[in-house]
Amino acid sequence: MRNIVVLDGKTLGNVDYIKLNEFGQVAYYDKTEKDDVEERIKDANIILTNKVVLDRNNLKSANNVELICEMATGYNNIDIEYAKENGIAVTNVAGYSTGTVAQHTFALLLTLYDNIRYFDDFVKSGEYSKSGMFTNLERTYNDLSGKVWGIIGLGNIGKKVAKIAQAFGARVVYYSTSGKNSDSNFVRVELEELLKTCDVISIHAPLNEKTKGLINYKALTMMKKDAILINVGRGPIVVDEDLARAIDEEIIGGAALDVFEAEPIPNNNPLLSIKNTEKLIMTPHIAWASEEARDRLFTDLLENIRAYNRGEKRNRVDI
Repeated sequence: MRNIVVLDGKTLGNVDYIKLNEFGQVAYYDKTEKDDVEERIKDANIILTNKVVLDRNNLKSANNVELICEMATGYNNIDIEYAKENGIAVTNVAGYSTGTVAQHTFALLLTLYDNIRYFDDFVKSGEYSKSGMFTNLERTYNDLSGKVWGIIGLGNIGKKVAKIAQAFGARVVYYSTSGKNSDSNFVRVELEELLKTCDVISIHAPLNEKTKGLINYKALTMMKKDAILINVGRGPIVVDEDLARAIDEEIIGGAALDVFEAEPIPNNNPLLSIKNTEKLIMTPHIAWASEEARDRLFTDLLENIRAYNRGEKRNRVDI
């Protein structure tokens, strides 16, 4: 009977891990610290991981491992070269959260853009009841229609966001971080033009050597004074310290973030101590994590294991 180890099952929440029993004996852990990885995987045939790092240092003792299942799309936590050298199959799951991340992108943007937090507080505090006015025009907001929406990273999520932005009446342009992506449905521009001309900029790019630190202080100073930056891609694409500075210096209109340079966000991150708090919306890396998206992810992961057992190369990232 195969031994299956789930190293950080809590990261997917309440998915039905009992379904793994069809493949063998399951050892489940909510989370696994670095020092415990080697011991927990040493007898495993199949390993499931989301954020736990699997490298040659801890895999060298796992002589029976034949399949590693990444419980996400990104797999930079897995030593793919070691896996190739030792005939270990590695799979990931993609596409499960495209609509979910796009939805959260607009939830973030509209919460900030329409000053929802301010108006909600105004009503709940009783100030509206005392105001004697049927409305409150102390804070203004603007239509998305007619604005320019810039997308950094026009993959599946970026394209979904682009279509929704168009439905709001925005004009969409995009910057290809690889320099290879081309889509005739939208106008491709260079980064500097995107930064200088867009009213809203959303990031949906992967993290790599071309995107790490892409949005730094210099880039932020190129943006329009009332522009909004949204990052639902990868945290290190934006330099948190530079963004905090730009918001407090009122260089940009504001930002909405779901990802950060380090996660969970350290309590000394400058974004947690900015003065202009009304210009910043933050959520804890949840854009991907609707209940339906997590169920889709786990269902696809199970199918990856079944396909592997049938000798099929489904969602393999090691070949």
